Amino acid sequence: MVKYSLVGYDGSAASRRALDFAVELAHAGGGRVRVVSVLQVSEGGVDACTLMMADSGTRRVQELHDELASIVPDAATLFDVELIHGSPGDVLLGQIDQHGIDHIVIGHTERGALARWLMGSVSGNVLARAHVPVTIVR
Repeated sequence: MVKYSLVGYDGSAASRRALDFAVELAHAGGGRVRVVSVLQVSEGGVDACTLMMADSGTRRVQELHDELASIVPDAATLFDVELIHGSPGDVLLGQIDQHGIDHIVIGHTERGALARWLMGSVSGNVLARAHVPVTIVR
């Protein structure tokens, strides 16, 4: 039985479907859902990145709490929410041992072959490296 699912959430339709699936699973089995939003900084100097992260982090966590509460009535008792800076695949995989995650749910976004080759696929990366069950929601 799944007790603690992890959802990578970025507000996209794919991540919303993943969230909905994890919520249904948690309600059915009495589990909880850890919602992680990853901010990936790819441009700008160190000072600009540090300022941006400090400024947007607290506000974004509150926005996530508010958004989740509007989607799921029992969000406060069902979710743990965290905003983390880093590479999405690495961040999600790091949550497994750190928080006792026993299941990962991620949304799949259709990309062309060139985009996958250039940017990679978070879902593919997580699926290949995770040592817990992974559900990819389309």
